[in-house]
Amino acid sequence: MDEPEKIRTYVAIGDSFTEGLNDPYPGEDDRFRGWADRLAEHLAEHTPGLRYANLAVRGKLVRQIVDDQVPRAVELNPDLVTFCAGGNDMIRPGADPDALAVVFDDAVRRLRATGSRVVIFTGFDTRGLRSGSRIRGKAATYNMHLRAIADRRGCSVVDLWSLRIFNDPRAWYEDRLHLSPEGHRRMALVVAGVVGVPVKDDWREPWPPLDPVDWLTSRREDLHWARAYLLPWIGRRATGRSSGDGRGPKRPLPTELRSRETAG
Repeated sequence: MDEPEKIRTYVAIGDSFTEGLNDPYPGEDDRFRGWADRLAEHLAEHTPGLRYANLAVRGKLVRQIVDDQVPRAVELNPDLVTFCAGGNDMIRPGADPDALAVVFDDAVRRLRATGSRVVIFTGFDTRGLRSGSRIRGKAATYNMHLRAIADRRGCSVVDLWSLRIFNDPRAWYEDRLHLSPEGHRRMALVVAGVVGVPVKDDWREPWPPLDPVDWLTSRREDLHWARAYLLPWIGRRATGRSSGDGRGPKRPLPTELRSRETAG
């Protein structure tokens, strides 16, 4: 098990999953917390003065993350890097998991060359998602590559594919693509366990019983989801736009967590 007291600087890179979408800080609807911020809070409990940067930007593809974020992470020379990328590629037609793995592997090589610990993430199992069967084979192939890269480069792995606790709909925001605040809380606990950070809570805690949803309510939810999230996503794809266009990282420099970030 890794020793958290040796983690003085932590850098998170990736897309919306790592940026923390749909887990806003209390009273700050436009500023997201997410599992990476929560993990940094856990780390800071054991290492006062921890410096934390989050370079992740929503909507980014593997190549964009590797080109824009990895060089910056290398410059920062952190003790710990969390690296999750590929989800946005997988949902696009024509994605090639073999080619993506080559790009990902070279990025991990560069990160590990600094001496940083690197934690990488497989993708979630898409079997339970609507239209998930369309990309499940590609996602599984990509995951196999990621596990091989981790073995070859000496990285830790957060195996999202096997985390059945996240099959519960309450782990997800209503857009059905990003984690809910409770999902992010549990994810931070998962990653803390992989890194070796002692935490009080258990991500395996069973969900409370879920009230059944009638057919009509379910269809209304589907219609709302299609109007609010699916159609805008299709529109962005059709016009070559991304939700991350024009956005920079929310935390570009390694800084200590503020008191309100570690409260609650």
